[in-house]
Amino acid sequence: MSMKLYVGNLPHQITEEQIRTLFAEAGSVASVKIITDRMTGQPRGFGFVEMETKAEGQRAISMLNGQTLEGRTLTVNEARPQKKTGYGGGGGRGRGYR
Repeated sequence: MSMKLYVGNLPHQITEEQIRTLFAEAGSVASVKIITDRMTGQPRGFGFVEMETKAEGQRAISMLNGQTLEGRTLTVNEARPQKKTGYGGGGGRGRGYR
């Protein structure tokens, strides 16, 4: 079973490939996603890494939480489930409206 990790306080110039390489030291990385601002496309300073197993996720937390990367202290912990806000979808006037 995989484990999704929150990674905070990322340097803004870091790439997903650099994060993948860093986390690969703890085990197999399933995916990496740096979150960007919708309007500007600029990185927001955090992202998510999915490790192949829970043990590898725990190892990554132990190895990397509190470590310094390019002058910034990383925050690495298990990601919380995404909240359902009730927003989204819909929009528009519906079918058949003229």
